[in-house]
Amino acid sequence: MTNRYRDADFDTDVIVIGGGPIGLTTACALAHHGVAFRLFEQRREPKPNSRANNLWARPQELLAAIGIRDALASRSHRIRQINTLLNGKTVEPIAIADVASPYPDVLYSGQDVIETVLAEQVQAKGGTVERGRKVVGMEQDEDGVWVSIATVGATDEHETEGPVEKLRCRYVVGADGHEGFVRKALGLDFEPEKLPNCMNRQVDARLRWRRSTDFDHLWFFYYPRGFCGVLPVWEGYHRLFFLSDDTGLPDRDPTLEEMQAIAREVTQDETLTLSDPIWLTHSRFQHGVSTGYAKGRILLAGDAGHLTLPAGGQGMNAGLHDAVGVAWRLAMVLNERAQPIVLTSYDAERGGEHRRLDKQQEQGFRNSVYRGTLTDAAMRVAASFLPNIGELIQGTNDLQQLTVGYPDSPLNEDHLGRLRDLLRRQVPHPGDRAPDADVIAADGTSTTLFAHLYNPDGHTWGWTLLAFDGQQAQALPQLRTAIAAASPWTFVRPRLVLGAALAQPDDAVVLSDLDGEAHAAYGMDGQPALVLVRPDGHIAFRAPAAEPELLLAYCNKVFGSSNE
Repeated sequence: MTNRYRDADFDTDVIVIGGGPIGLTTACALAHHGVAFRLFEQRREPKPNSRANNLWARPQELLAAIGIRDALASRSHRIRQINTLLNGKTVEPIAIADVASPYPDVLYSGQDVIETVLAEQVQAKGGTVERGRKVVGMEQDEDGVWVSIATVGATDEHETEGPVEKLRCRYVVGADGHEGFVRKALGLDFEPEKLPNCMNRQVDARLRWRRSTDFDHLWFFYYPRGFCGVLPVWEGYHRLFFLSDDTGLPDRDPTLEEMQAIAREVTQDETLTLSDPIWLTHSRFQHGVSTGYAKGRILLAGDAGHLTLPAGGQGMNAGLHDAVGVAWRLAMVLNERAQPIVLTSYDAERGGEHRRLDKQQEQGFRNSVYRGTLTDAAMRVAASFLPNIGELIQGTNDLQQLTVGYPDSPLNEDHLGRLRDLLRRQVPHPGDRAPDADVIAADGTSTTLFAHLYNPDGHTWGWTLLAFDGQQAQALPQLRTAIAAASPWTFVRPRLVLGAALAQPDDAVVLSDLDGEAHAAYGMDGQPALVLVRPDGHIAFRAPAAEPELLLAYCNKVFGSSNE
């Protein structure tokens, strides 16, 4: 798909500022949707050190939707279990891969590996990472944005040299990190909250100890002064980090000998040996979120809008939601298939989610570092009867981000009875992730709902209309009428989910659900109903099938009068 109204007044549709994981993913997502873009990165070379290094299940689903998940998985370890020790006492392991997703295993490699793979994907999709280019100015008006780009100095990437290039685009995505240009230029900067009296010391090195060095486990140790993690990174290395009270600690990068000594003490393994370090670092902690994730035609993604804490490895993954979420919206707008509410919903959804995550991260961090003897004693007691104590310490029981949703999104509309939902457990509502379920295609082959929710019929930013018969044989006439109501919007692709009704050859695509798995996943047994799912796999709309006028009104509100 390509923008229908490109003209010579614009150099490109979208300029992406920042070539880290989020900027690169944004570029991949835009390319997936056929949107013209240019991607600028100030650094001349990728950073060699591995910072963020994990991909959770829900971000993997989103990356799969834009065709880049498998490339990342091919250069990652798969994590299936998190082991936790509390002051030397083993607590119930977290079976992290025991989740309802096609991608339950957590992927671990390293940010340097992730950036390399994503840059290769940008190039494979026809794009270019323009390195050594720095944004020095932006001006937006009603129709577009002027962006001034300079070349960084040969010896100092913070300086510029040569002429400034002035480019015209329709939209800008700022993915240039917390210290970047875009957020500050928009007047959306914030003062981070600093967490006192704590420090992180970290090393990436080869590890030998008496516990497993298999690359499918994570190890977390809660000790009197703090919290330690032992994580796999790529090429046979492990990362060890120690978040702790900073009393008596020198304010500098640690030595390998210091890291080995504290590792032996915390893990209670005097044989533990670290060698061949590739990164030794230290840091202190602060966090915060921008008051907005968009202003006019300029939108923020990832660290450009927040400063996150290292609790549960959530930060980069949250930015991946941003990248995918901003791209499908821009694709719809540039193809004149969206009302303003589609783009403005990005700020409401992702800004709100980052603020929620910030509170979760702070709680997890305080659980990990600011515990004290009384809290430790309570945790020791709780660990004996709470199987999920490890998750509680992390601040969430959903590290995999499958429950990330937008309950207050302006795109949400719900016309199904709340009392009816109360009688069903965990019924997904507008704003929630649309669940997967096994169904049977018309040719008798096994398939899943996910196979029809993302890129339906090859339409990259298409929406999917799930028409459930409620396991009632007489429901087809209502479903046909409802599908006809949405037919002017050809990117809304209907799927008949039938537990009892028998379709005809000229009906929409049929997914058989005789065992009721899909109906149960959506709480749709007993009433024919409609569920409209967005390109990112979140539910937008629910209504009874008998009221197609509600669907028609929603499509007019969100997409415009029609696409004819």
